[in-house]
Amino acid sequence: MEALAGPPHQALYFVLAYLPLQQLLLVSQVCKSFKDSIRDDVLVWLNLVVENPLSVRLTDQILMNISSKAHGRLRTLALLNCVKITDEGLLNVVNSNPLLTKLYVPACTGLTPEGVIKAVETLAGKSTAFISVKINGIYNINKEHLVILQSYLTTDNTIKSKRRFYHKYRSSSLCSLDKDVRTIDVEICPKCIEVKLVFHCPKETECIGCFQCIPRCEVCGRCISDQDEDDQGETICNDTVCLDCWLCLPKCNHCNKPFCPRHAPHKLDPLDSQGFLCEVCHTKSLTEQLLE
Repeated sequence: MEALAGPPHQALYFVLAYLPLQQLLLVSQVCKSFKDSIRDDVLVWLNLVVENPLSVRLTDQILMNISSKAHGRLRTLALLNCVKITDEGLLNVVNSNPLLTKLYVPACTGLTPEGVIKAVETLAGKSTAFISVKINGIYNINKEHLVILQSYLTTDNTIKSKRRFYHKYRSSSLCSLDKDVRTIDVEICPKCIEVKLVFHCPKETECIGCFQCIPRCEVCGRCISDQDEDDQGETICNDTVCLDCWLCLPKCNHCNKPFCPRHAPHKLDPLDSQGFLCEVCHTKSLTEQLLE
């Protein structure tokens, strides 16, 4: 007769606070011990990060239910591409969690500049701690909105002067958001005078601007001239890559085009140690075989 399984090993409980939200919710369904621990342990919920695929499902009510598990002690609220979150929903969470020091809402297109300003104003009025705000991708933010936001946030000129490189920053990644030590991620682009993410060139110290004004290589981050076609290489994923990096990237055995590193892990169809077949050529090859 098989012995009954015992409770989870105690060491596993220390891992819970480091799990992404989706995995945490899945673990809570494994057994009653995990479910009770995740429900009752405040430390698990102090840093709330919502990413894909949960982003598209998150509503104001669900956000309030999840954030309430921190019992007002939430430290990080990172909502990445959560398009259903509104100004009211964000403000309700901010009002209930005065200890927030990280407010990341990139590409939350349901929010307005006025709603973000109100949330930051509320946080600044309740806390003297350093607050970090990431708002890239929210529509209609202008210079006046940025000035108001900056007036509520502590500004460190040393941090502000640090250079930001395009190839090391991804607004959809929590890791890249945390690595950006600026108080607020957006600023005035010196080229178009719009509020956007502004990048520096690793090679040219005076080359500063948003990606729309200055195209940059996905691999090394240096600027690429639109007028000089010899300065860039064509990729399967249509991302911009400088010629030097293009020459170093692995290429499809059929079309001789590479993927940039950002897309390569999801798109390669390995043939052998000698190379790979891209998705486009793979589909074309299958079609030709069916027509024979």
